[in-house]
Amino acid sequence: MASVSLSVSTVKPLGDRVFVKVSQSEEKTAGGILLPDTAKEKPQVGEVVAVGPGKRNDDGTRQTMEVKVGDRVLYSKYAGTDIKLGTEEYVLLSEKDILATLD
Repeated sequence: MASVSLSVSTVKPLGDRVFVKVSQSEEKTAGGILLPDTAKEKPQVGEVVAVGPGKRNDDGTRQTMEVKVGDRVLYSKYAGTDIKLGTEEYVLLSEKDILATLD
């Protein structure tokens, strides 16, 4: 998976892409053991920051997106492109890589 570091103020996804702010990974195990950075798993949960206009159908109309800005989502482990803006981590992925919304 690719990782990109950008120095821009806004990112506007195209098509059926979704821009997600990655949630922080767990610092401790259930038993209270602190995890070093190398042992942490990549989080698969994040908050939708921006969505594209939707996938274009064969007749030229746009298919509406199922997620919206502010939704918390669970996405595929190896999906998308990792992007770093300043100190924040994001992932840009296709809507089909989103597995579920979380309440």
